[in-house]
Amino acid sequence: MTENELLYTLALQNVPKIGDVTAKKLIAHCGSAEAVLKEKKQNLLKIDGIGYITVSDLFASNHLEAAEAELRFIKTEGIKTHYFNSETYPERLKQCIDSPILLFESGHINLNKKHIISIVGARKITTSGIAFCEKLVEELAIYNPIIISGFAYGTDITAHKAALQNKLQTVACLAHGLNQIYPKVHKKHVAEVENNGGFYTDFWSSDPFNRNNFLKRNRIIAGISEATIVIESAEKGGSLVTADIANSYNRDVFAVPGRTTDSQSVGCNNLIKQQKAHLLSTPLDVPYLLNWQLESEQRPLVQKQLFVELDENEKMIYNYLKANSKQLLDVIALECNMPTYKLAGLLLNMELKGVVKPLPGKLFEVI
Repeated sequence: MTENELLYTLALQNVPKIGDVTAKKLIAHCGSAEAVLKEKKQNLLKIDGIGYITVSDLFASNHLEAAEAELRFIKTEGIKTHYFNSETYPERLKQCIDSPILLFESGHINLNKKHIISIVGARKITTSGIAFCEKLVEELAIYNPIIISGFAYGTDITAHKAALQNKLQTVACLAHGLNQIYPKVHKKHVAEVENNGGFYTDFWSSDPFNRNNFLKRNRIIAGISEATIVIESAEKGGSLVTADIANSYNRDVFAVPGRTTDSQSVGCNNLIKQQKAHLLSTPLDVPYLLNWQLESEQRPLVQKQLFVELDENEKMIYNYLKANSKQLLDVIALECNMPTYKLAGLLLNMELKGVVKPLPGKLFEVI
């Protein structure tokens, strides 16, 4: 994207009555943001769904002036920009109709990996919620996922820190421009996040900071990700909005259940009850339900031992597979009379012991 193209795209993004959906429609019709801003008003009014109110402020000179100021900030601070039609724009986010026409980045983000999940939840996260979040990231680390969250208090920062501790890339989606960090206490984590991922936002450095920004930001968290995981939530909260957005994008949603008497579990329990989320009782539910496969270079180097100790359930699974060759995970669960989430954990342990190996299509066989 040339500097001139970026300037006009910024100017179009600055028009208050034109959101991302309308901006994309105008760009598709005219060919570029510059062409939109240089088109005659009467021609734009002929576009289906474009009315006088929409274009009434389009040609005001202040939009280009504001764009020039923001462009200076972008160049001075070395901000990376991603246009919604460019190759560098997050692939999953491209599929979302309301994704931003411009996305701003600081850091070293590389989304060229298969597994990208967002982890969200209560700002006043409980100690058990923290423990589950840390265990979740630790046990998923073998799949090398990218962890997305919002850099806020509670669940967000817990997820980012857990990713960094497990040497995973993490991306924080901000509800403000890249000229500031909220909350300020999290500034101490900025450098480490930028060195192991980075920050995304569609807000300008000049945008006012308000609560509605968080709700708008949530579409980026949900849109980038393959699945959204809600650790804890009260009956109402921003993480439930993120879950709803993820559902609208036809993405998987997981929720950690809790006791009905716990206020921070009400939101998660409701998501599960309303069939808006998979019940997440163990970290291994995620790779099983998302059908993740370990790449050969990710697999631990295991060697089949002459005398491997297996517990009773593992012996039952081993004997069944030995007698029936390769089998589907669901079939094994049915024949061995155990829930799939439990079976998935046992099969992973057996793989690490070198007695079974996974095959494409959720198949397993003995080695």
